[in-house]
Amino acid sequence: MATTTVKLTTVGNSVGIILPKELLAKLRVDKGDALFLTDTPSGFQASVYEEKIAQQMSAVREVMRENREALRELAK
Repeated sequence: MATTTVKLTTVGNSVGIILPKELLAKLRVDKGDALFLTDTPSGFQASVYEEKIAQQMSAVREVMRENREALRELAK
């Protein structure tokens, strides 16, 4: 597992983290994107998606798949 050191800097009245271009490319994020931090027993985990939202989207896809024909008729 690779370790990357990041720098904290002042951003207005807050503090921001400077992420290297290589890390941004690896995460596939850019300025303005959301990055979710999850508190884990071993520290914080950074992710480009929130687990709860991912689970909800999975449920939505299942409902859409089950009701595909009805949804097509409603879209007309």
